[in-house]
Amino acid sequence: MASSSNPPLSITVYRGSESPGTYVWSPFVTKLEARLRFAGLPYRTESGSAPKGPRGKIPYVAISRTAPGGQASPSPTVLGDSSLISEKLVEDNLVRDLNARLTPTEKTQDLALRALLEDRLYFYQEYERWMQHYYTMRPYILWAVPYPVQIVVGLLVYRTMRQTLYGQGTMRFSAEELSSFRKQIWESLNALLVASRSKKQESGTDPAIFWVMGGNEPTEADTTLFGFICSALVCASKVSHRLEFNDRTNSVRRGPETRETVRGFPVMMDYARRIHDHYFPDYTLGE
Repeated sequence: MASSSNPPLSITVYRGSESPGTYVWSPFVTKLEARLRFAGLPYRTESGSAPKGPRGKIPYVAISRTAPGGQASPSPTVLGDSSLISEKLVEDNLVRDLNARLTPTEKTQDLALRALLEDRLYFYQEYERWMQHYYTMRPYILWAVPYPVQIVVGLLVYRTMRQTLYGQGTMRFSAEELSSFRKQIWESLNALLVASRSKKQESGTDPAIFWVMGGNEPTEADTTLFGFICSALVCASKVSHRLEFNDRTNSVRRGPETRETVRGFPVMMDYARRIHDHYFPDYTLGE
């Protein structure tokens, strides 16, 4: 939460997308936006691009402070990496530490959940998107590049991604093994959400929102999990940014397997919808 002694802030989130008011394919963009919204910190969005970011990736932010006389700071502070941005906001007392109330064991569990998503599932899903659905990814990621150039740039990106995934280890497994790994992770995450919602229901209270760590408030793991769920739901073979929390059919769009896996967990979909309704009511939601 912002300190009353701090001057007013202007925060711009660069998302790598030209579509405002929508969820994007990058789970780290939605993770950062969730972090800001959980704290009630207003911001605006711009498209930006990975090469312009301080760490060469999306998202990144520009933070400007307004002096008492109304004069904006001449050069905004530009930060990259969703986790480091959140840490800096906590350090500067602009948002509260979501994990401050956790025990050492719970903090380790929260960190492990985030690592499972960001350091393992992320690469499994990059394989699914870039290696198995390349022609879906190319026009979305390279939306600002003219089509003839997209072909050349897309092949360069594909080659780089392939080398990255092989060096990281993901491409040393078969497609069938990677599919199994992804499902195992989503099943484990869903089991945590089922337990959390059941805990709320057993207490006799309506779980307006239930959280992955089972507490009464969100932790950093919730920002990451919500980001990955939204990323999975908007990634379809026909480019779209509209979530479909209700539609369980395949009649509208077909996309990567992960999308259907996530939609097959009713409690996980309920978790995401409740967060959407409370914190992202201005964002597009499919019928």
